[in-house]
Amino acid sequence: MRDALLARRSSSSVGDEAPDSTELAELVRAASRVADHSSLRPWRVIEVRGRARDRLGAALAEAAGDDSPSRKPLRSPLLLAVVVCLRPSKKVPEWEQEATAAGVAHALSLLLDEAGWSVLWRTGPHTRSTPVARVHDLGENERLLGWLYVGRPGASHATRSPKRPVDAAEVLSSLPEDEP
Repeated sequence: MRDALLARRSSSSVGDEAPDSTELAELVRAASRVADHSSLRPWRVIEVRGRARDRLGAALAEAAGDDSPSRKPLRSPLLLAVVVCLRPSKKVPEWEQEATAAGVAHALSLLLDEAGWSVLWRTGPHTRSTPVARVHDLGENERLLGWLYVGRPGASHATRSPKRPVDAAEVLSSLPEDEP
């Protein structure tokens, strides 16, 4: 896991091949093991392939007030829409349910990368727009977190440099054991 995290890089360029639904189901099953308070499973994943990407492009254009469909969904043969499904709970607030869904998206991106696929998590200003929600058939309790763009690694994949590591001293601190 440590090596997978250290090696992970977003890939903005992917090839035309993508994992099939059977391989994807296995990876989603593994990603489902993220921390999930009260086991609410407040998430789902929607496969967006083929002409469904055109429908998404039209929804993005509608949300932006454009006449021409967005070509962004066509940049990858497979988009995985990650959706938070907010569940009624007295113990688990909405932000925690969104965190679980985001954890699934990140775990899934690591698993896809480990399986040899290129992955890029995309969002944007219209991620939670009405036309985009409608094309994904989202319910009242559901919010789109974004899409994982998935495909075979492009030519630049082999030459990509590792992501610059964080200086832990900049982000890691300790709460004093005694009050100041």
